[in-house]
Amino acid sequence: MPIYIAFAALVAHPELKGLFDSEDARAIQRILPDLVLGQMPMWAQIMFFGALLSAILSTASGALLAPTATFTENVLRPFVPHMSDRQFLLLLRVVLVSFTTFALLFALNSSSTMYEMVQNAYNVTLTGAFVPLVAGAFWKRANTQGALLSVVLGIGTWLTATVVAADALVPANLVGLVASAFGMVLGSVTPTLIGHRGHSIEAALAHAAQHGEGAQRHPHSH
Repeated sequence: MPIYIAFAALVAHPELKGLFDSEDARAIQRILPDLVLGQMPMWAQIMFFGALLSAILSTASGALLAPTATFTENVLRPFVPHMSDRQFLLLLRVVLVSFTTFALLFALNSSSTMYEMVQNAYNVTLTGAFVPLVAGAFWKRANTQGALLSVVLGIGTWLTATVVAADALVPANLVGLVASAFGMVLGSVTPTLIGHRGHSIEAALAHAAQHGEGAQRHPHSH
């Protein structure tokens, strides 16, 4: 729908096409809001900007809650395995506020457009998280050492390629993705120097089954 509206704006107002030749990327982002403000009735403006605000808030909350839960559960909690639920909830809140503060400061001091910042955020996921996630789910030989090497090589190669050869034929994020896959394979097949901290799905299911049987044998134990 937004693409259709933007295309309709260019058909109705051909002069807007000049904005795409402008070096100011922010001018392009104003095409759709300016069309809504100038050509639509008040009720349509309320619906449009209400839906836009809802989408922004939904995306922002998901983008903050997902890394907060992942970082706290998978990175911080293993260092304190006997943490109580109250302490874990407090830690979640502290990490959430910290991530929100860092993201706000970055956005206020960045000269990039919203599209560029979102693109870079997903590049981090592509080069640092995609390969370890897929390998951990589908490759039995994947281990912690391979995952760490994949993250370091993937993000490091992507950042280096962005700075050194931003206009290369192959995009920097794809170079980082290949480096991430190479790091995963290299770290998993070489001798283990970093202990494996993960557990297989089969082990987790067996553990859950054992606890379930124990609860059935001793229903009043708790």
